[in-house]
Amino acid sequence: MKRMGGWALGLAYLAFAFAACSAGEDNPPPYKTYAFVTNSYSGSVSAFAVDADTGALTAVAGSPFKAGFGGVGVAVDPSGKFAYVPDGVGSVSAFIIDPATGALAAVAGSPYRAGAGPRSVAVDPSGKFVFVAGYYPYYPVYDVFAFTIDASTGALAAVAGSPFAAGGGPHYVAVAPSGKFLYVGTAFVFAIDGDTGALAAIAGSPFASGSGGPIAIAPSGNFAFTVLEYSDGVTAFAIDAATGVPTAVPGSPFATGDGPCSVAVDPSGGFVYVANRSSDNVSAFAIDAVTGALTAVPGSPFASGDEPSAVAVDPSGKFVYVANRSSNNVTAFAIDAVTGALTAISGSPFAAGEWPLGMAVIRIAQ
Repeated sequence: MKRMGGWALGLAYLAFAFAACSAGEDNPPPYKTYAFVTNSYSGSVSAFAVDADTGALTAVAGSPFKAGFGGVGVAVDPSGKFAYVPDGVGSVSAFIIDPATGALAAVAGSPYRAGAGPRSVAVDPSGKFVFVAGYYPYYPVYDVFAFTIDASTGALAAVAGSPFAAGGGPHYVAVAPSGKFLYVGTAFVFAIDGDTGALAAIAGSPFASGSGGPIAIAPSGNFAFTVLEYSDGVTAFAIDAATGVPTAVPGSPFATGDGPCSVAVDPSGGFVYVANRSSDNVSAFAIDAVTGALTAVPGSPFASGDEPSAVAVDPSGKFVYVANRSSNNVTAFAIDAVTGALTAISGSPFAAGEWPLGMAVIRIAQ
């Protein structure tokens, strides 16, 4: 069974999906969907246009785009204007996204220092703040770096008091849909100051039942899911909307394939997908809307490429994308809207760079 040390983990909670449409619009604006993949060994980001009908990927002109070596995570601000990629060795790169083409251009002043070994990145729902976390095997301090975003340029500026201590071990960040809380896995939870972006640990943090592993939060904000790479499972947590406190769902953890290393929730909040790097497949689960408990989808797990390391769901909820680090490509699946089952789409897999480890899929109004 294939295993890698924690420093090489791909990011779940790094797979970001942005839905820009508003329910009930009489004349909704046109949209374009793009996928961004971080290629760790290539020091680049592959950009793809997503076919809204078939889910097929087409490389954007100029792709791949240069980024720092060792890139793992990628996150996009809610407006779809900017993308942020930590390089794994000390900084985070910022890019401007061309909404018409999906091409990336470096923000002036990029990259920005972000400690030793930044790996995970998240943007808050207001688009005001970026949070970066990570770890390095020989670096004993594990912090969360907080930045404000210049709404016009995408440039980053350190928040006063940053970095904020978050204990030891690998860390992956996600922001609650409310924008009130930052989760570092499900072990450390911080309240976010909505004006400044400063972080303050909530009462009870760190939580013994949590972990620092890759995390995905349901769109409703009521459930969170963290994978356990060395226990081959995914833990479900109920989230208290008022306090942010995570409580393990009865029956957790739920069995996955071998070496789960990334997790994503579909936009409806009905399904969870887990990339299992050591068994080369994807586990799919239905979420109990009341309890948050998980039930394996019929046919799960579904075969992917060699060492799948990141999973993301597109904003329409029609497709799942999996970055496979050892086969240097992306597997694309269509989602059965009723069951959550996956079927590989025509043309899949699609070539990426060397060692793809992070992925985000976004939709931008034109």
